[in-house]
Amino acid sequence: MEGAACCSTSTSAEKRKQRQNQEKPYRGIRMRKWGKWVAEIREPNKRSRIWLGSYTTPVAAARAYDTAVFYLRGPSARLNFPDLIFQEDDDELRDISAASIRKKATEVGARVDALQTARALHASQPKPSRVSETPDLNEYPGPENSDED
Repeated sequence: MEGAACCSTSTSAEKRKQRQNQEKPYRGIRMRKWGKWVAEIREPNKRSRIWLGSYTTPVAAARAYDTAVFYLRGPSARLNFPDLIFQEDDDELRDISAASIRKKATEVGARVDALQTARALHASQPKPSRVSETPDLNEYPGPENSDED
């Protein structure tokens, strides 16, 4: 009996993990009921959080989170997109406030959100088709179409 309970628990844990991965594709973000993606991060050694913004795409929210976590924890931070972080001078990393972290993260997130939205809009627009009239090969040429002059 105990073995059966053990297996069912691991199965439900796996299902929960799958559902969580579907809902949260990136670290530090979540989806609102109405479809917007939000990012926030907890300040080190405090109970307060830094609000990083609300975005239309999960990638933009994840990039905002990456920017904030990089400024808070430095190069050792666990990032969603480690190759895309822009490293600045070490002087800026040492003394940075929550307000300046929020500002930098929202700038990055807004920029990525605009690019992602524009890219999605461009991809969803129909491609212009070439309008060419194909001649009806069963029709006799009229006087304006004939080669006789």
